[in-house]
Amino acid sequence: MFNLIVTLLRGRAYDADQAFANRNAMPLLSQQIRDAAHAIQAARHAVAVAIAQNEQESRQHATILSRIADLETRTLAALEKGNESLAREAADAIAYLEAEQDASEKAQAQFSTSIAKLKGTVRAAEARLQELQRGARLARATQEAQKLDLAAAGSGLATLDEAEETLARLRTRQSQNETIASVIKEMDSTPRSAGIIEKLANAGCGAPLRSSADDVLARLRARTNNLA
Repeated sequence: MFNLIVTLLRGRAYDADQAFANRNAMPLLSQQIRDAAHAIQAARHAVAVAIAQNEQESRQHATILSRIADLETRTLAALEKGNESLAREAADAIAYLEAEQDASEKAQAQFSTSIAKLKGTVRAAEARLQELQRGARLARATQEAQKLDLAAAGSGLATLDEAEETLARLRTRQSQNETIASVIKEMDSTPRSAGIIEKLANAGCGAPLRSSADDVLARLRARTNNLA
């Protein structure tokens, strides 16, 4: 029973850890990318230090070679003069410098190998970091888009629908207002033109708009005469 309880607690702790990681995935990813960038920057600094040390070792190696060459020349001169003791002392110095030369050459070879590996590691890490940064930007954009989708699926979608309906009503009302204004304008212009025509007709300008009493009586007399 105790083992079951322990296993259950471990399972719940794992689920809680996973849930926490999922809820905070973006902040975690951003911080991990920053940490990786700092680590890469430190690695680049280490490469620069190694290159500087290798260059210093190379300069020391050149100095050793120069001293060996100088001592050999001077040792030969001492031998020519028969100064065996001084020549032996110089030979000991040359032997020591040759050991230093050998150690320097080995150090340079190790530096060169390590620098090449470090450069390759840094380049690979920088490529992975750039890919992570691109992925993080895409993930952030996707997250925001998903938030928008969720909002649209809820009350946001209803708001959009309501806004579209309001816009449709507004356009319909504006169209009706334009039609009403056009009709009113036409109605306003019609009486004015009709009144002018009536005035012109009454003044004898053009055909009369309606029959006069004289016209009616003349028509009726003509009809009576025709019947007789």
